[in-house]
Amino acid sequence: MTAYDLKMVRRTGEATREEIRTAATRLFRERGFARTSVRDIAALASSNPALVIRHFGTKELLFLETMHLTIDDEPLLNVPPEQLGERFIERLLADDDIRGVYLALVRGSNEAQIKSRLQDIHEKTFVGPLRSRLVGPDADIRARLAAAVIGGLLYALWVVGDEVLVAADPRELVVRYGALLQQILTPSA
Repeated sequence: MTAYDLKMVRRTGEATREEIRTAATRLFRERGFARTSVRDIAALASSNPALVIRHFGTKELLFLETMHLTIDDEPLLNVPPEQLGERFIERLLADDDIRGVYLALVRGSNEAQIKSRLQDIHEKTFVGPLRSRLVGPDADIRARLAAAVIGGLLYALWVVGDEVLVAADPRELVVRYGALLQQILTPSA
């Protein structure tokens, strides 16, 4: 029996599953869906590719299980409405997990289930928290426009890598982009 075989014997099914999940999360965030193989995940998890499939079904299902993007609503809900724009941008840029998950989802969005997850995240992470704070008959469209503006910032920073924005002082981005977002959230009458 090799050292690899001994390691495999000693791990429980749940431990193996968790190691696979951890490896997949890391690789999907670093490389994206298409550039991550089941073999790569298994190798990083010191596992067998067949176990990856046995535990998760497919690479796409494993991706969907590991790639979640959430923003803690609490810091968004405890500020006055006129500070919501800045607070939302501040929370978004302060959370390193958001970047990795967002990029992995965008890169994999040509797959139907991943596109659906991206749409769900857009609705629940961006539109929903904003809409919950808005009033008036146009609250839904303002929340959706605000989410689109947020998506534009993420795209410029993380997909395109706009050098000027990437090098900008994060506080300046929060203030300026927060003001832009605020104009959509609370337009003047």
